[in-house]
Order: sequence, then structure tokens, then C-alpha cells
Amino acid sequence: MHSTVRTRRRSVPLAAAAAVAALALTSACSGSSDQSVPGAPAAAHKKAKTSALDKLIEREAPASASLMPPGSTAAEIKKNGTLVVGGTQTAALFSQLDPTTGKVEGFDAAMSRLLAKYIIGEPKTKLVNVTAATREALLKNHSVDTVFATYTITPERSKVVNFAGPYYVDGLGIQLREDQTGIASLTDLKGKTVITQSGSTAAAVVKKHVPSAKIQLFDTNTECLQALRQGRGDAYVLDQGVLAGNASTNPDVKVLSTAYEEQPYGIGIPLDRPDFKKFVNEWLKKIEADGTWATVWKNTIGTQVPGPVPAPPTLD
Repeated sequence: MHSTVRTRRRSVPLAAAAAVAALALTSACSGSSDQSVPGAPAAAHKKAKTSALDKLIEREAPASASLMPPGSTAAEIKKNGTLVVGGTQTAALFSQLDPTTGKVEGFDAAMSRLLAKYIIGEPKTKLVNVTAATREALLKNHSVDTVFATYTITPERSKVVNFAGPYYVDGLGIQLREDQTGIASLTDLKGKTVITQSGSTAAAVVKKHVPSAKIQLFDTNTECLQALRQGRGDAYVLDQGVLAGNASTNPDVKVLSTAYEEQPYGIGIPLDRPDFKKFVNEWLKKIEADGTWATVWKNTIGTQVPGPVPAPPTLD
């Protein structure tokens, strides 16, 4: 059994971790000793059902005027006519540009459009590209209204930004090249070069549990993945859902089945906008209760993850 490094779980399963664990059975049956999940060719995976999501967003009823009184952040956003969202175009399953449609698709992208529809009455969003290292600054100077970017809630970050949620829970995973052997768990990274994103929680977790690992930082998931594929590091550690998305479109990489350290995702909000945090939390309660959250999951992450829809996490 591989050693694991886990925090206390909520009652919410780690959906991405469950996915790779389930898919790892296929690898185990084939005689692999790696307990890894190979990335299948892109053609073998189902395309996210964007038409179903479009219909879901069309049905999202706008918030009543009583929930957006004059002077509130939501009322200001409605007046501006656009929700300015800090996000990315490179995180498969969560927020990735589809070159055939020109639209950014995925769980986070759909959630941001739903929130825009709820506030404005139309799903009008403007995407500002962020990295793990720039999110706090963009919220602090109000360059964005909110951040949807697999943004893990931590005590340190909560000192400088507000978080609505959590709205999803993941865990850290390990990505390798498909032909790699000898790395089966976090402890096998001793003395290895580990790739991860600048400003992410992954670097601190690796250093905490594997002090001898050498950390190689890059700004984006795309750069990290490229570095791994080119052999500039021995492993790529980041949120397992993001890594699973990489493997779904790149058959030359794989994801180990074990997840480490719970990663609760929050919706980033400027620290001086507590009214908007309350507003977004109430919206999250609504879409979780009426089945909207589950439908978004099924049509994004659920196109790659087998098994039932996980229960949404309990809001902090």
C-alpha cells in the first residue's frame, strides 16, 4: 500500500481522487506495479456537453432586487453589465479554451457564467488571465470582481482575500511521464526535481513532507506540463483534478492514484467586499440545493470522472 499524507476529510469525497482511484483498477489488472492512471487519447474521452450547460445557464433565474440593494457590490456589478472574472484558459475540466468554439469551458468557467446570469440577468463575463502568483494582487486592486481558478482556501490567503465556499474539494496529485517507473508515492520524490506552479500550495506540501526534493517553479499549468514532458523534472505535483485533465488530452502523461492534502476551492472575492462574499455564499446554497451544481459537475468534471455525483462541500 502506498503511504499517504492526508488531512481530516470532510464528508465530501475528493471527486478527482475517486476518479483516478477507480481508473487505476484498469492499470492494476494489466499488471502495472505503478498504480497509475494513464491518460487515454483525447479521442477516447467524451466532450463536455456545452449545449446542456448553455441551457442550464439560460434557466438560471436572476436574483431579486431585494438581494442586491443600492450600494451593494452585486448591484454595482449589475450596473456595469459584466462580471470581471480572474481565471485561466489552460486548466482542462475546469477552465480551458476550446479552440473550435473560442469559448472557455469547464467547471469553473460554467460556475462564473451562472453567477453572472444570477447578478446581471445575462451570462456576461470578462476573463482576466491569472496565475497562482497573481490572484491576490488582482483582487486587492479590484482588477477583477472575483476569481474562479481552482483557488485553494488557506488561512494565509484568507488574511488578504475573502473566499466564498468552498464549492469543490480536490487533493494534490502526482503526474509523471507515461513511461516513468520508480515513483509511486510522495515519499519517492526524495532528492527528485518536482515541478509545480508558483504561488500554489503544492510547493509547501512537498517541502513539508519531502524536504530533500528540489522544487522547479513555473507560472502556469501549461508550462509545468511542458517541462515534465521534456524531462526537466521528475514529477509534477498539483491539484489532482487539473492533472487528470492534463492526462485526458495528453496520452504521454499519467496521474498516480493517491491524493494528498485536502484542497478546498473557494471563490476569491476582494477583502473589502464582505457583502459580496455573503451574496455569493447564498447563491452557492441555492444552486447546490436545486441540483444546478450537480448538473455542472456532470457536464464538466463528470465527463472524465466515473461514478456518482459527489455531494457539494459544506460552506465554511
